[in-house]
Amino acid sequence: MNNNQHNEESEQADLNQLIHDARGPLNRISMQAEMIKLVLENDMPVDKALEAAAKIIASCQECSQTLEQLSKAAKR
Repeated sequence: MNNNQHNEESEQADLNQLIHDARGPLNRISMQAEMIKLVLENDMPVDKALEAAAKIIASCQECSQTLEQLSKAAKR
């Protein structure tokens, strides 16, 4: 394998890792949105919904950072 092929494989592996890293926050966002839905449907304490909303915001910020890394990687 030549150096160029190795670099391409390394870049692809990095890209795959970033995509994987973006999926984690998206899964947490989905789960926390489901929690808010359950809270609203079942008259559960509002603080549970607020806690889930805070987790959604944090996960969105994490996902945004990962997407920024993806964007930088794509420009290389």
